[in-house]
Amino acid sequence: MTTEAASTGLQGIPLSEVETSRKDFTSDQEVRWCPGCGDYIVLNAVQGFLPSLGLKRENIVFVSGIGCSSRFPYYLDTYGMHSIHGRAPAIATGLATSRPDLNVWVVTGDGDALSIGGNHLIHAMRRNVNMTILLFNNRIYGLTKGQYSPTSEPGKITKSTPAGSVDHPFNPISLALGAEASFVARSLDSDRAHLTEVLRAAVTHRGTALVEIYQNCPIFNDGAFDVLKDKDESEARLVRLQHGAPVTIGDRTWLHDAHADNPSQAFEISRLDDGTMAHVPVGIFRQVQRPTYDDLVRAQIERSQRTDGDGDLAELLAGRDTWSID
Repeated sequence: MTTEAASTGLQGIPLSEVETSRKDFTSDQEVRWCPGCGDYIVLNAVQGFLPSLGLKRENIVFVSGIGCSSRFPYYLDTYGMHSIHGRAPAIATGLATSRPDLNVWVVTGDGDALSIGGNHLIHAMRRNVNMTILLFNNRIYGLTKGQYSPTSEPGKITKSTPAGSVDHPFNPISLALGAEASFVARSLDSDRAHLTEVLRAAVTHRGTALVEIYQNCPIFNDGAFDVLKDKDESEARLVRLQHGAPVTIGDRTWLHDAHADNPSQAFEISRLDDGTMAHVPVGIFRQVQRPTYDDLVRAQIERSQRTDGDGDLAELLAGRDTWSID
């Protein structure tokens, strides 16, 4: 009888002995997002597909930082931590490294991840820690009531930029590819089928999987992505990525290779999103295999134990250069 998940990203995580449903992953907490918030759709998608993984609930952990999206762990009946500003990737790194039997998720927003948490985010991706990062991008600070964020467009008028933002925004996908994340994808909150497909690929990937989710904030930035959701506009604007399938922009066509070791083509595709939303790629930009930080750390510890034996914590703390004073 199989007791552990066999897929690459979930290897070593105990399987549930009973069949679970969406209800099993829904907590008893009141969901406190504004009516119409895109976070509801993402939450429903995650709750809906988690049972299909067949994992024990007590071996699934959601870690979040600060922001509207970071209330996510409260609403899932799994283990979770609502941590501090921008530090969720650091906490998740410790969990993934010390507990290979855990399925580790990070939930963050464009402000939490790309401003105060930017340092932790890029290093988690660079190290290729085995975790799935959901980056909710609504191009605004929601919890603090409508200030511009690192992804807000130039000229954006907000409470903190009454004359318009003069900042150049981040492209989160380009940033992730620049950090050489091994899995990079984008989806929309309103396309549940596509979002679920991307999430499934992300969670079964071994290494850091970053999924940017375009998410609507109906209070402080309503309609930010409406042109991508409009039936008459979306097909002309959305560039749907499939590995091995052609990508056509104007008179140029090429085959999308998400498995290429060199991320340059994926980076070029990410630059199609120039802020005007004329061409917005969605799907999996990059999906490659390389050693994970947590696997390498554990292997290094095992080698040291074989050659040097178990360490002595008291001796380590005392150090070698000590002396007694009479």
